[in-house]
Amino acid sequence: MKNTQSDLTPQAALATTRQSGWRRWLPGLKLLQEYQSAWLPRDLVAGLVLTTMLVPVGIAYAEASGVPGIYGLYATIVPLLAYALFGPSRVLVLGPDSALAAIILAVVMQLSGGDPMRAIALASAMALVSGLVCIAAGLLRLGFITELLSKPIRYGYMNGIAFTVLISQTPKLFGISVDSSGPLRDIWELGQALLSSQANWASFAVGAGTLVVILLLKRFERVPGILIAVIGATLVVGGLDLPTTHGVKVLGAMPQGLPGFAVPWLHPGDLVTVLVGGIAVALVSFADTSVLSRTYAAKTRTAVDPNQEMVGLGAANLAAGLFQGFPISSSSSRTPVAEAAGSKTQLTGVFGALGVSLLLLLAPDLLQHLPNSALAAVVIAAAIGLFEFSDLKRIYRIQQWEFWLSMTCFVGVTVLGAVPGIGLAVVVAVIEFLWDGWRPHYAVLGRVDGIRGYHDISRYPHARVVPGLVLFRWDAPLFFANAELFQNCVLGAVAQAPGKVRRIVIAAEPVTSVDVTSADMLVELEQSLRNAGVELRFAEMKDPVKDKLRYLEVLARIGAGDEIFQPTVGAAVDAYLQEHRVDWTP
Repeated sequence: MKNTQSDLTPQAALATTRQSGWRRWLPGLKLLQEYQSAWLPRDLVAGLVLTTMLVPVGIAYAEASGVPGIYGLYATIVPLLAYALFGPSRVLVLGPDSALAAIILAVVMQLSGGDPMRAIALASAMALVSGLVCIAAGLLRLGFITELLSKPIRYGYMNGIAFTVLISQTPKLFGISVDSSGPLRDIWELGQALLSSQANWASFAVGAGTLVVILLLKRFERVPGILIAVIGATLVVGGLDLPTTHGVKVLGAMPQGLPGFAVPWLHPGDLVTVLVGGIAVALVSFADTSVLSRTYAAKTRTAVDPNQEMVGLGAANLAAGLFQGFPISSSSSRTPVAEAAGSKTQLTGVFGALGVSLLLLLAPDLLQHLPNSALAAVVIAAAIGLFEFSDLKRIYRIQQWEFWLSMTCFVGVTVLGAVPGIGLAVVVAVIEFLWDGWRPHYAVLGRVDGIRGYHDISRYPHARVVPGLVLFRWDAPLFFANAELFQNCVLGAVAQAPGKVRRIVIAAEPVTSVDVTSADMLVELEQSLRNAGVELRFAEMKDPVKDKLRYLEVLARIGAGDEIFQPTVGAAVDAYLQEHRVDWTP
């Protein structure tokens, strides 16, 4: 029997996934070629189990996103089929997701005016934007971009989204209708409604009971807690006729049939908001999908290309947008269900999509007594799972400024809304990245007895410095934001050195790049030092950086001979001692 990919080492698995030409973008075709008949029963059973999870979750997340529940099933069927063809992961399950609900709702509530058809058009257009962005990024091999968001910043915006989703669903738990316009206003309106006795306590009892059951059964991975809770709530509401006797709102009859192809048409004034929302969805969905994909790739000992993952996610969103769906992402709740049920390949998702399709064709009224408060409980349970507190406590203990960055992102999402909050998270991430290079660590080096090499004299006050020589280390790339600081620090090191300085050597191993601004600064610095009788030299500079200095015409102006560059700091010291005939023992 031939080896499966999960039997291979990661290196071998990666080799098997590499293909040339257009086939490399269609992992599903390769999977069919390697498919083993022994996998079929397990994929079929896992697909049937998955179906029972897809239906209530899809409907719940649709309602949370501001569109009718039926579109949650549409957003489940076609994306699963698309990802089976374009997605690289063998176990990942895609569909409507609680992490995206707040972003979609922010756009839909702002622009739809309460019209459900316009709401789904807006949501579908967001899926198209997200799909195109992900596909373009994957084809351009930009799969690394989500790594630009640090962990504290990711925690901040995800906590903000979780809080927004939780608050937006709480009124539904009480049977109260609130026009969601942000968490703070929602809390105020909910409080007003409760004080004026608008709550439907029968609806609350059903929803709260559903939530308790889901949370209690969540610890048992192989127990379908959501399915049990939703079926129980549906039977109670239907059996006691609570819609008639107590006014409990239910899902109602769903239209029969499958989603059709439809291009969402928008008003010109909606384009900018939809575009921004779609880009925010793409960022969040790929960040979550890439983490989940890498987790299961490590677990199953398979290799997943992040660029192909972006293409797969983009294709699934594109399919959702063209077949009356809305933006989707990977699921950290449905994927473990598929895996626990014995899933071997993406055919599990295909069978799950077929199961949902059969429900819509043969029994669309099966869930007509499903209470809205139970759907809200499903979303609230998912939102609770998005919160991250324990690791934030650790971050606060070891790096408080990054903790407060996380809190800034949380407040931004909560106060400004999901889409502006995501934008704030990106801006904060860029600032955080630039800050580390803007004000980096630097040091003057000396020789420490008993320790090889040259070390920071601020940490070793008894270090010996070479007479007339300054050894200066800069621990960052040189670019426009830190070029002036570098120049001032070098001149300051020369000014503060004991005795007359004849030469300064830049220990340049940490300098991984230069730009035009810093290149021009080096020319100015060399001229200033030369006028003061000080020679400028470099040690341990990497060849690619030397090449950049050559392209940027720095070497043509300050010299490019062997005397300018030395392979090590020790060699630079030896060259100085010999050329200036200085008697000093290293």
